[in-house]
Amino acid sequence: MKQLTVALPFALPPPELAADLQRALQTPALAALLSRTCQQQFSPFDNATRVLPHEAWLAHALGLAPAPDSAGAAAPFAPTVMRGFGQAPESGHWLLVHPVHVQIARNHLLMGDQRQLPLDEADARALFDAAQPYFDEIGKTLLYGDAHTWFVRADDWTGLRTASPDAATGQNLTAWMPEGEQARASRKLQNEVQMLWHEHPVNVARQARGLAPVNSFWLWGGAGAAAQPAAPLFTADVPAWLAALAAPGRRAAGAEAVLGQPDERAVVALGGLVGAGLAADWSNWLLHMQRLEQEWFAPLLAALKGGRLGRLTLVLSNRDAYAEFSSSKNAQRKFWRPHTLNKLST
Repeated sequence: MKQLTVALPFALPPPELAADLQRALQTPALAALLSRTCQQQFSPFDNATRVLPHEAWLAHALGLAPAPDSAGAAAPFAPTVMRGFGQAPESGHWLLVHPVHVQIARNHLLMGDQRQLPLDEADARALFDAAQPYFDEIGKTLLYGDAHTWFVRADDWTGLRTASPDAATGQNLTAWMPEGEQARASRKLQNEVQMLWHEHPVNVARQARGLAPVNSFWLWGGAGAAAQPAAPLFTADVPAWLAALAAPGRRAAGAEAVLGQPDERAVVALGGLVGAGLAADWSNWLLHMQRLEQEWFAPLLAALKGGRLGRLTLVLSNRDAYAEFSSSKNAQRKFWRPHTLNKLST
């Protein structure tokens, strides 16, 4: 019997809004999956790890990092993402590099959500080509993946403690900048590139078109080249870097494609709620939850009841915690447990 685990970042609403949001939801399949379980667990998450709970959980599920509730929780994705983009790092320490927009908000800096930053290949290539000599000058190899995803080899930055872009989005950036002995060198490089890009023709043209300038970059996800995932992954509605963790035929997956795969165990990452969660856009969050009900929860519940799935685990998270709910065909026969969404208030 197949075992499927589905990660749903930001499916756990903030505690102060949970009751109102669950009353607005019409998701009977999700209610069945949360109510009639064979196992469940709630885990608080230490934000000192500088990543979000679902990022640490996914890194562990893929065999790339320790468990999310351990002191070593991390999200060392860079080499695996590189392979997803057709790069083949054989040695060295690599980090992800994302071109981003940073703005001044009152007395601090804020980074916008990458999902809301339109950036085509021509603009990204021009910015990449302008910045590359600055990396070369300090012995750092910069490679291009796509418009939003670049890579840098920095063998002497192995101790750099970085934060994921989603963890830092909408937060005071002072608390999320790289830390460690190499932090000053990374900040110096970032400042130089920021000055270079400030009046770059790409940004002048973007602002003339009403687009936000690409005025900085974000480093994170560092790991040695030997890191390799240990579990099959499917993705849908996720940024390009996360999609690259899955094999090409398993990106933008649907429920039927996942149910039809031959692996006895698989992981699915569904990222459609993240943008709404980061922006606290709860109207959009509700709309996307209804879409998930039709496209994922209802088909997966039917597969569980019909025996196509032996076990289904939903991993729901927000910024501060994650919860795991496992169900099976036998668990769904627990008729004395009423269907409810109350566990979204966990």
